[in-house]
Amino acid sequence: MGDPSQNPAKRGGLIFSIGLNAVLLLLVCGLGLYAFMLNVDLDEVKRRLSKEAETRQQTERDLIDARNQSTEHLREIEQLKAQLAYRETDVQKAREKARPALPVVVGFRSSMLGQGLVAMIENTSDRYLTVVLAVRSPTSSTADRFQLELAPRSRTDFGHLEGWQFASGDEVDLFNDEFGALKITVP
Repeated sequence: MGDPSQNPAKRGGLIFSIGLNAVLLLLVCGLGLYAFMLNVDLDEVKRRLSKEAETRQQTERDLIDARNQSTEHLREIEQLKAQLAYRETDVQKAREKARPALPVVVGFRSSMLGQGLVAMIENTSDRYLTVVLAVRSPTSSTADRFQLELAPRSRTDFGHLEGWQFASGDEVDLFNDEFGALKITVP
């Protein structure tokens, strides 16, 4: 068969070849197992992503529903506020109608010192009246309130010396808790 000295070399090559093939087979099997594990992990990740996507879609639907309900509730609140405001103004108007007219007459004259107009406020009743005089100037966007003590059957002048220089267009309101409000615009 051949030379006996080559026989061990052939055997060594054959053993090396078998060993190398075994290592390669183990390596291929290991790679196959690793690929299988990666595939299992990939499937698990896909399932998680799918669940997360479903959860996210459900959350978005719930959020949209909550926004719609919130918008509906806000609309209802605004309607109720409007109804309440309407009823409050009705109640205020009814109270105003139920109160007698304020027994005060207001006229205006030029100031003797030449600065604007002076209000002549006359109490036509037989009793002392405490009134709040609220004035507003639409042109200068200023406003103020004053408390006045009016003697029975008397007239009080109120002008720039008392705290307000009246001008045409000023809005004047007189209030007393027992009487309806008196609203006047300066001519």
